[in-house]
Amino acid sequence: MNIVVRVLAGLAGLVGVLIALATWANPAGPPAALGLQGVGALGEATIRADVAGFFGTFGLLALAGAWRGEARLFTAPLLLIGLALAGRILTVIVSGYAPEMGMPMAIEVGLLAIFGAGRFLLASR
Repeated sequence: MNIVVRVLAGLAGLVGVLIALATWANPAGPPAALGLQGVGALGEATIRADVAGFFGTFGLLALAGAWRGEARLFTAPLLLIGLALAGRILTVIVSGYAPEMGMPMAIEVGLLAIFGAGRFLLASR
């Protein structure tokens, strides 16, 4: 089971790093798929910094945790994804649910399961 969790966490981490790199290269690309638009130079810089920083951080730490098999490296990805999901849930509470919100929330729940399993299973070795 550990190897499955490590592979899944590594794939999730790779996707995170690729999204960060794509965001650096084209701040109007991947973020636009999530409803984000950078207005002017400050907006582009903010998307490159915040969105790429989020995906790059969780991606690199997930890759490192998967590669090294160290549970503690999944702590930050768990926190980042958990807080992102909490923000989405808050939006549902405050503004209501829109169907396009479902897929990102489902992905975040899946990532929480992967990183939570990695944190739990790899810590017990």
